[in-house]
Amino acid sequence: MAKDVLCEVNNCKYWASGNKCNAESIYVVSHKGKQADKSEETDCKTFVPEL
Repeated sequence: MAKDVLCEVNNCKYWASGNKCNAESIYVVSHKGKQADKSEETDCKTFVPEL
């Protein structure tokens, strides 16, 4: 399992200094059902805007 998850979306609630993601879990989905052929076909569903 990855030790660090990096994120550049600094308005996310889970964004931390050093472009680290501090969410307890990460949820990524594909635009094409259960499989993706390239990263552009996916989205991170863990994103929550920071208030």
